[in-house]
Amino acid sequence: MTGHGKDIMPLNIDNVFAPHAKSLALGSQRIQLLAANIANADTPNYLARDIDFKAAMAAQSSGTMQMARTAPGHIDPTRTSGGPATVLYRIPDQPAQDGNTVDSQREKAAVAETSLRYQSSLTFLNSRIRGLKNAITGGR
Repeated sequence: MTGHGKDIMPLNIDNVFAPHAKSLALGSQRIQLLAANIANADTPNYLARDIDFKAAMAAQSSGTMQMARTAPGHIDPTRTSGGPATVLYRIPDQPAQDGNTVDSQREKAAVAETSLRYQSSLTFLNSRIRGLKNAITGGR
């Protein structure tokens, strides 16, 4: 496309918003797991659970390579992409005698980290939307 003698590049909304939408979804999933861990801090034999946020983001953003289902026994690649992250059991630094693996301080630190990431994504999205709105309306 050309406009006023300059090439105009079309905006791909998915490239702008998709990584942050994935980050928000993973953050929400992680907060739920961490809240369950904190709520069960005194439950005997409760095993703390978490997700590897960085690995989950990398797995979701590596969608440039398409997998192919070449045999009936293969996992359907369309079923697993974009879904919730794999939930892992946390390896305790020092398990309790009752079998509980929740470390309240570690959980609270993970909640703070996840909240900060979540807020950062929301702030970035808000800024991008505001910039797009200003570009569309000419700052009016």
